[in-house]
Formats: sequence, C-alpha cells, structure tokens
Amino acid sequence: MEPMDLFGLQALLICALIFVPLEHILALRTQQKILRKGLGTDVIYAVVNGAFLKICLVLIAAAAMSASAILVPQRITVTVSSQATWLQVMEIIVLADIGVYASHRAFHAIPALWRFHAIHHGVEELDWMVAFRAHPVDQIVTKAVSLLPVFFLGFSSKAIAVYFIIATGHALLLHANVRMKFGPLKWLIATPQFHHWHHADQRDAYDKNFASHLAVIDALFGTFHVPGSKMPEKYGVDEPIPADYIGQHGYPFVRGG
Repeated sequence: MEPMDLFGLQALLICALIFVPLEHILALRTQQKILRKGLGTDVIYAVVNGAFLKICLVLIAAAAMSASAILVPQRITVTVSSQATWLQVMEIIVLADIGVYASHRAFHAIPALWRFHAIHHGVEELDWMVAFRAHPVDQIVTKAVSLLPVFFLGFSSKAIAVYFIIATGHALLLHANVRMKFGPLKWLIATPQFHHWHHADQRDAYDKNFASHLAVIDALFGTFHVPGSKMPEKYGVDEPIPADYIGQHGYPFVRGG
C-alpha cells in the first residue's frame, strides 16, 4: 500500500470536489461557512485516523478470514462468494447495518461507551467532513461488530470493495449540509434528514436513528424519528467536549469529563 493510498489524500480531494459544490447547490443552512469552526480538526481525523483505521481493517479481515478457514465449511464460503456481486453487496449492506445499529445503540446506552461516541456528536455545524470525526475506539469497535460477519462468511473482495465505496459516500452524504427530499423512501433508507436528527441536541431526538444505511431497521425497533419535513434547530451535546484533536482523544479517559 502506497503512502498516498494509506492516507487517502486523493480520495479526500475527490470527495471535496463532489460535496463542496453539492452543499452549495442544495444547502440546508446557507449561512454556514465552508471553513467552519473545527474543520481543520476533521481534516486531521480524515487523514491520520483514516490511515489507522485502514490498518485495523486489514487486521480485522485477516483475523476473521483465518477463523473462517477453520470454523466455516468451505461450501458455505464458496456459495457466498460465487453469488452475483450486486447481490453480495446488498447482503453486506443489510448484515453490516444490523451490526452498526447494535453497536451504535450500545454507544449511546452505556455511559462508558458514550464518552467515546460523544466526540462525534460534539460538532455543532454539520457538513460532509463531520463523518470523519470519530474516536478510534468508537470506529474500531463499530467496524469490528459490523464487518467481522462479512469477512467471516467469505464475501468476495470485489463485493466488499464496492460496499466500502457505497458506505463511505453514504456516510458523507448523511452528514452533509444539504436539504434533499426522498419521499416515502425515508422509511427505507437513511437520508441526510434522518441522520441530522440523530445529531440534534433536542430532547425529542435523543437516542434515535441509529442505522447507517437502512432506516427501516430503526422503524422496526421503534427508534425512527423523522418529523415531517422539519430539520433540527441545533446540533451538538450539552457536555464540554474539547475542541482540539488531542484533547478529544483523551476526553473519554479523563474522570468527570
């Protein structure tokens, strides 16, 4: 893996060329600046933590596939990997998002875990770059819970690669400063409105909308919250999250926050 690929600088530039104009054309909050407060911190997250996460994903995949070779009959992994790529991708989306939902809900429900996840919720202005701001513990646990079954069952590398492209683009869109209408599809797939409400610092929106791709999962478990066409009035958390990159990484370990 080349350094440029490890740090994802080319991919980050491509994403910027897509989402900066998109946020201008479909702006939800027209007064929000591109160079908003905390953007520099999120760039560090995208580059440094992004590289670290890639290394961890390689290790997670290696561990899962090694265990799979021992525990899963070959006929199962062969059957899974021989399916059409598009079907594998759909199955990965469902399987991974069930894991994301469970992990995400746990990070909200368990106080010790919330301190890690609060870093992601500490942003008061949402845009596409906010998707990168997450504590490494939060990222690694969530990725492990959601992707271990995927690697374990033997999905093809092509299908997994396509899934990662879709998952990354979707995550950036969910956090983007955009207003988009999805009609009745809002009950099926996660939309920017759906995820903005997850970030809302409003009592009626607390602990809602945990899925990353399929809003129907939240609908099934009673945690779906998309009130008409309304958007949140404010984002963030009421606790004092450090503004700097180092402080945010240490925050979960400091007694009393």
